[in-house]
Amino acid sequence: MKFTFYGHACFAVETGGKKILFDPFITHNELAKDINVDTIGADFILLSHGHSDHVADVASIAKRTGALVIAAYEVIDWVKKQGIENVHPINFGATIFPFGKLHFLPAAHSSTMPDGSSGGAPGGFILHGAEKKFYYSGDTCVTMDMQLVPRYAKLDFAILPIGGNFTMDVEDAVIAAEFIQCKKIIGVHYDTFGYIKINKDEAKATFAAAGNELLLPAIGETIEL
Repeated sequence: MKFTFYGHACFAVETGGKKILFDPFITHNELAKDINVDTIGADFILLSHGHSDHVADVASIAKRTGALVIAAYEVIDWVKKQGIENVHPINFGATIFPFGKLHFLPAAHSSTMPDGSSGGAPGGFILHGAEKKFYYSGDTCVTMDMQLVPRYAKLDFAILPIGGNFTMDVEDAVIAAEFIQCKKIIGVHYDTFGYIKINKDEAKATFAAAGNELLLPAIGETIEL
């Protein structure tokens, strides 16, 4: 499975011949200025919640690619107002898509759309792909509900926020890794804003001390998982 990091909490995975893009926020991210959003392909776009730093580029990418946009019902309501018709609203639970089974799970955060309307409840995803199973928590603090994740899937890797202030910090993400029983973690949602700057070497050392591996791909980098 290929994983490409586009900065902040935006990434794509390629599995089963499909490209799945998560939380597109590129053109307004100064750290991702070298990424040409018009070259990013997608068959599916998944949105964890409604904040602008997770949905800013969904309209342009969805219109160009024709990707199916999957998100909470309230987020989809806003997406449709942007002129996107290929959508699939969900709420917490499990749904089957062409790329595999998808769990949408609660996250402890907030969710407001860029126009101020409600984004419903924020969430995260477990993707049960043919090649790998992974969990993307979305923006969240540590929650006891994360201990349910291993009941749903034996994870190959997980994507967790590590920047703190708005989400988990590094130390809390280590606890989350324990809860979800996953040793290979990809860190996201850090360094984009002043509030969420981290020391990458210290972060990796903190994970290593707990017997985990923290991967921090460069923006635009593709890694094999």
